[in-house]
Amino acid sequence: MKNLNEMTDEELALSYIDGNNRAFDLLLMHNKTKLFSYILFLVRDREVANDVFQETFVKVIMKLQQGKYTDSGKFSAWVMRIAHNVIMDLYRGQKGEKIVEPTEDNDLSNISSNDLLDGNIENCFVNEEVLRDVKKMMNLLPTPQREVVFMRFYQEMSFKEIAELTEVSINTVLGRMRYAVLNLRRMAKAHHIALQLD
Repeated sequence: MKNLNEMTDEELALSYIDGNNRAFDLLLMHNKTKLFSYILFLVRDREVANDVFQETFVKVIMKLQQGKYTDSGKFSAWVMRIAHNVIMDLYRGQKGEKIVEPTEDNDLSNISSNDLLDGNIENCFVNEEVLRDVKKMMNLLPTPQREVVFMRFYQEMSFKEIAELTEVSINTVLGRMRYAVLNLRRMAKAHHIALQLD
C-alpha cells in the first residue's frame, strides 16, 4: 500500500472515503492556499472568505462521506467547483446586491507574480508597477470577468477547466475573457497606463 505522502489528491480522497482521516488532513493541506486565494479574490473580504472556505470544506466532507466523489478528474477542480457554488449561493442570497465591495487592503497584492518576471533591476521595477496597475484595474472588472482572468492567469487553468468549474459553456468563458481584456485596455487607455512587461 502506498504511503499517504506519495498519494495524489484523488487517491487521498478515496482513502478518506475508506475511513482514513489522516488522508483528509493532507487533502486540506494540499488545497487550502490555492482554494482560499481563489475565494478571497472573488469575495474580497477576508471574513467572508473564511466563512466560504469553511462551508466549502464542510460540503466536501459531506459529499465524500455520501460517496458523491468519483475519481474522474482533478480533486482540486472538484473542490473549487464546490467553492464556486457556495459563492454563487451567497450571491443569490444577496438578491442583486453587490457582494464585492472594494476594500483598501485587498488589491490582489497577496498574489505573487515574481516568478513570471526576469530581467534587470529597472525592468523588474517597471514590471512590478505594471502588475500593480493591472491588479488595481482587475478589481474594477465585473465579478464573472475577474474570476475568469484570475483562474486563467493566476491559477493557470485552461478555458475548458474554467468552463467546467463555473458551469458555463466554453464560449461564455471566452466571451468573459474577451470583455475583460477589452475593459482592461479601455481602463489602461483612459488612465494612460502602459500594459507591457519588459
